[in-house]
Amino acid sequence: MKQRVTDTPEAVLKFAPKDRPSDDNDPTDQSGRAVVALLQQAASQSNDTCERAMSLAHKLSVQLRAAEDQINQLRGQLEFFQNRATRAEEWLQVIRKEIEETMLVTRVPARPDQTLLQ
Repeated sequence: MKQRVTDTPEAVLKFAPKDRPSDDNDPTDQSGRAVVALLQQAASQSNDTCERAMSLAHKLSVQLRAAEDQINQLRGQLEFFQNRATRAEEWLQVIRKEIEETMLVTRVPARPDQTLLQ
């Protein structure tokens, strides 16, 4: 009996194939090799798919970050223009009041049946 120097547990080793001459025509060996080949092909395809998914996820993450940055920039602009519109409305009220006080109130009607413009 051969001594093996491995880290493989003894429970696994007792199921390992025994050293015997290879028979390429044995259907069990052919099936085993075919299954292993299919597993390797599936693993390769799985790795390729995973790499494509990771690449797409990274690309989408970069696009999301850019969109978030743009949204933040647009929010800042929105706030700026809302404040400007509010200030403009306030000035319009001041101007309206000034016009009413200086121009319309000081006008005296020429005839008693005329009313003041408001």
